[in-house]
Amino acid sequence: MECLSILGIGTAVPAYCLDQDDVARRLKEAMKERPEDARWVDRVFAHGGVDTRYTCEPNLLEPANRCRYIPSVSELNIPSTDERMSLYHKESILIAMKAARTALTDSQIKPSDITHLITVSCTGLYLPGLDTELIWRLDLSGDVHRVPLTFLGCAAGLTALRVSEEIVRMDPNAKVLVVTVELCSLHIQPSFDKEHLFTAALFGDGASACVVGMSDPDCQGGFAIQKSHTVLFPNSSSKMKWTVGNFGFQLYLSPDIPRLITKEVPEAFKSFWNDEALPALWAIHPGGRGIIDSLQAAFHLTDSQTAASRSILREYGNMSSATILFVLARLREDQLRTNEGVKDGIALAFGPGMTAEMIRFTYRP
Repeated sequence: MECLSILGIGTAVPAYCLDQDDVARRLKEAMKERPEDARWVDRVFAHGGVDTRYTCEPNLLEPANRCRYIPSVSELNIPSTDERMSLYHKESILIAMKAARTALTDSQIKPSDITHLITVSCTGLYLPGLDTELIWRLDLSGDVHRVPLTFLGCAAGLTALRVSEEIVRMDPNAKVLVVTVELCSLHIQPSFDKEHLFTAALFGDGASACVVGMSDPDCQGGFAIQKSHTVLFPNSSSKMKWTVGNFGFQLYLSPDIPRLITKEVPEAFKSFWNDEALPALWAIHPGGRGIIDSLQAAFHLTDSQTAASRSILREYGNMSSATILFVLARLREDQLRTNEGVKDGIALAFGPGMTAEMIRFTYRP
């Protein structure tokens, strides 16, 4: 009997790498008249769990006096939302295509066999959208079913997997291509507020993709999807906000989020998992170091169980919806290397609402 699986995964990042120590140094250079705020930069960058991130915007690598995203005397020099969206339009398709092609190659599925295309992004908008551009550039069929998921935040990568599962269970012949792309760095705010400095230190750019469909009975070398679940936490809509401003999109993340996750997730997990034994594999969306820490403490996880999430956070930062497939790809690499046999696992991600997405999977070598 065939099993519903992630048949292939692909990831991609832009060309420009942001080193956290270098970014912190340039920020402090711009804040030399604000020593108290400069000390806050040291704390944020030293304890965020991020070493490097990637960006599509080369200006973010310029010295402080030439970086247009740092507060300037003249607002005319700061990139407007229109300019940022023009760059998003140009750059998003490039890394989205790279991730999608890698996923198709990894899955050994021909582009013409893809029946459904789910595109995911919350960091840019334009029409005709990413879905239509991908169809022609990847040589997908013109009658492929398109499902764009927009403005759903960090949880949307798993939302797309949940929708993919629902499609394939309804039609076992379906082959679903999921493509997520987020250019978070385009929304760095021209502000030295602590809230904006935190997001400027955490987020990076990236794209990821996967193909979902029925595989051979052994589901070898991949993740078999068992079931999925989504839940909206009560009285939490103010904890995570994403609004459109004059200088890109403005993100608010409440410091209460790790505490809220610790309070709500264990009970939601218990009703979803419905087993006494906890899963061996954990693919936690690294929305920040505090989120990983809170879940590790709540479920008494070992360092090795959170290693994939922490390493992706350290190397790439939080790439919003694209990040969870980076984590799953890293988990797969680790399991192929250690060759420890069949293991149950869970993927978790969180987004505005606040919402939690969960997927139960089985890894088969």
